[in-house]
Amino acid sequence: MKIEQAIKQSKFESPFQKAVINIIYTANWLRDQQTELFKKHDILPQHYNVLRIVNGKHPKSVSPGDIKEVMLDKGNDVTRLVDKLVKMDLLKRSLCEENRRKIDINLTDKGVKFLKEINEPMRKQYLNMKKFLSEKEAETLSNLLDKIRD
Repeated sequence: MKIEQAIKQSKFESPFQKAVINIIYTANWLRDQQTELFKKHDILPQHYNVLRIVNGKHPKSVSPGDIKEVMLDKGNDVTRLVDKLVKMDLLKRSLCEENRRKIDINLTDKGVKFLKEINEPMRKQYLNMKKFLSEKEAETLSNLLDKIRD
């Protein structure tokens, strides 16, 4: 569906305004699709992002600052996100042995299992894009989005 139909608006100030509106609309559409899956597991997309970041360094530890630096949604309170994941026994938090002022965050065994479980439906969602885009088009789209941020 074209953005004009989706938001019931046919006039745009410029192609650039239309592109920005389309990016925002599409990002929210993708988020909403993922949120359905996350609700089943009592987490938010930001929790999943934290788990993926920690998993990317697993079995090494990550600090809250390391997580914050690479989060997709930087407006979130990392401490609160980690707190919930610790309560769910998906992450563990401990003092760094080399620097007692630093906090180390690691996946628990339950966290590793949880990610394996939730990554499969996420992977299917990514691969579902093959119905609409070729690999070359997906790469072009990604490159264009990178170009906007340069």
